[in-house]
Amino acid sequence: MQITWLGHSTFEIAFDGGEVLLLDPWTEGNPAYPKGYELKKVDAIAISHAHFDHSDAVLPVAQKFFPKVVAIFETAKYFENKGVKNTIPINKGGTVDLGFVKLTMTNALHSCSIKDGDNLLYGGEAAGYVLTTPNGRKAYFAGDTALFGDMALIGDFFNPELAFLPIGDHFTMGPQQAAQAARMLKVKTVIPMHYGTFPVLTGTPEALEAEISKDGIKVITLKQAEPFNW
Repeated sequence: MQITWLGHSTFEIAFDGGEVLLLDPWTEGNPAYPKGYELKKVDAIAISHAHFDHSDAVLPVAQKFFPKVVAIFETAKYFENKGVKNTIPINKGGTVDLGFVKLTMTNALHSCSIKDGDNLLYGGEAAGYVLTTPNGRKAYFAGDTALFGDMALIGDFFNPELAFLPIGDHFTMGPQQAAQAARMLKVKTVIPMHYGTFPVLTGTPEALEAEISKDGIKVITLKQAEPFNW
């Protein structure tokens, strides 16, 4: 599959059959979004949690491409009430088979609220996903999270090769916690995310690499809009 980082925690993932999955879409107002980048096809959206920097583009993208929208129950129902078609409410432990990829919702340690005008609404809970491709390869998308012990269980049960991990600190794990997460997950490769977008997100890929290079875990630091084949 082809992975394209669109800044912050937004990823465009294209599969061998041409299908496109969009993870945690935030485009308009995202200072890290690649200037002038145009989404041309979206078959599905997966939302880890409803904070604006992970879901602000759901409505416009859904209105343009009519994708399937996977999210925890409360968040999915919110977007359904806003007119989004093809929502798939799911909860932790559940799996959705989209045909070109299976999404299994995992735990995350983070808050989850929906900004609706001047109000903050309950959005269920934050989550992550294990992505399973048709040929059986697995990747773990952590969403926003702190380090938690059951990452080892995710590693043992799902055996992911690749992990998308937040490293910015302040709102999520920093590089040291992310390094420990990578060890617990037993992954071969980490793609860092959720860093550098705001000044408060001080964690860096270089700091992560310094922590885990000795463990034989590779850090792939993506550049916005430059595809990476995995």
